[in-house]
Amino acid sequence: MRRQVINAVLLAVLAVLVALFICYFVVRCHRRRRREGRGRGAVLPSHGARADRFQVGGGSSAYGGGGGVEGALVRFLGGEGLTVAAILEAPGEVVAKSGHSTLYRAGLSAGEAVALLRFVRPVCAAGADEAVAAARLLGAVQHPNVVPIRALYVGPRGEMLLVHPFYAAGSLRRFLQEGINVSQGWEIICKLSIGIVKGLDHLHTGSQKPIIHGNLKTNNIMLDADFQPRISDFGLYFLLNPAAAQQMLETSAIQGYKAPELIKMREATRESDIYSLGVILLEMLAQKEAANSSSPNARDIHLPSSFKDLVLERKISDAFTSELIKQSKSSGKEQNLYAFFELATACCNPSPSLRPDTKRILKMLEEIAR
Repeated sequence: MRRQVINAVLLAVLAVLVALFICYFVVRCHRRRRREGRGRGAVLPSHGARADRFQVGGGSSAYGGGGGVEGALVRFLGGEGLTVAAILEAPGEVVAKSGHSTLYRAGLSAGEAVALLRFVRPVCAAGADEAVAAARLLGAVQHPNVVPIRALYVGPRGEMLLVHPFYAAGSLRRFLQEGINVSQGWEIICKLSIGIVKGLDHLHTGSQKPIIHGNLKTNNIMLDADFQPRISDFGLYFLLNPAAAQQMLETSAIQGYKAPELIKMREATRESDIYSLGVILLEMLAQKEAANSSSPNARDIHLPSSFKDLVLERKISDAFTSELIKQSKSSGKEQNLYAFFELATACCNPSPSLRPDTKRILKMLEEIAR
């Protein structure tokens, strides 16, 4: 009799547990359907911590200009087929990180097969309305030597995602690290330089209002399969709050690209972009990275420490790799090489007013490359 009572109690407890499990399962399914109905896609595990950040706030349609812009997707040329779900659910991997954003290489289900997604952290982002207005300006830029913006997503917490094409050849920085083919060294340097200046000239003069890059460096110049350079991340400071934008400038200074006048000024200019361009031209000649081992003082020449001796002591021959010098001599281009060096140092003139503009630089480069 006692065993029968125990069995009955156990059976009743088991029934209650089964009922609780069924209720739990039903509630979870119901909540999942509600999330899917609102368009809240789950990010695949390859994005890790991004899943929590990228919950869509009921805004899968493109921003039309009315009301708030949180959860909005603004599309540009080449990104017409993109959706919020395609962007947020794209599996990808981290390519690079900075103080203000993280760059992902992602596979999209619509539009570009592979794209670069730049996630701007909410704490670093500008206001949503300001960011959308800036993105419309930047998204209108179309040039063979500029990386286009395909879309901008503004999330409910102020986070942003910029969608760009992916270039398998990588950045100019990586290309220089791997080394330029000796037999094509001078030819490639000229091609890259002219392409970069054409892209920068379009930013400076191609619109009614100049677009200042503000963070030009070899890591922000992408290469396509034909070694055609494309300037990326132009005007990124428009999408950042003042503190994050200033931090970006400070990072640029450490890396050797910051113009001397920006020590006192807070906003980048066309002239400060030209200074950064000059450093890039020197990098391509010397095939060594720009670097500042210490903070510059007021009396010091404002160039990356890796290039100061070359300019101060006029060690022009030491500025180039021995292979590049041999090639220039054998092809009768030695004077062209020296003219290139003089142009690069002119771009890095401590006085902004004495730096040549993009039109002048382009004309000189085309003459040097002949």
